[in-house]
Amino acid sequence: MPIAAAGGIIFDERHRLLLVLRSKPPGVSTWSVPGGKCEPHEPAEAACVREVGEETGLTVEVIRWAGRVHRPAPDGGEYVIDDYLCRVVGGALRAGDDAADAGWFDLADLTELPLAAGLLEALAGWGLLPS
Repeated sequence: MPIAAAGGIIFDERHRLLLVLRSKPPGVSTWSVPGGKCEPHEPAEAACVREVGEETGLTVEVIRWAGRVHRPAPDGGEYVIDDYLCRVVGGALRAGDDAADAGWFDLADLTELPLAAGLLEALAGWGLLPS
């Protein structure tokens, strides 16, 4: 059975992308957009806002749906991840929950980081790469 999840694609005023360093599977020790599993009966959009807050300390609002990716889950299942373009409306950036670190990155930075599988390709396909 697919596992519903959601992620937030967030840019700062310099059009750098917010990424978190995953401290737990899946994708441990890789950088990705903040996000995680939906709670039972939780809409993906609400899960996105909640997960971004838990992992980064930032309060966001969803601007629009960006796209969907399918990723393997550790137990042989599949994550179905809805990603949303969001804007920051409050809070202060800090790594929390299952994020070991968090920061803003430009496109040149992304080529140097160990990114979650498929992240760069998905962002490029949606026209959402940082500057």
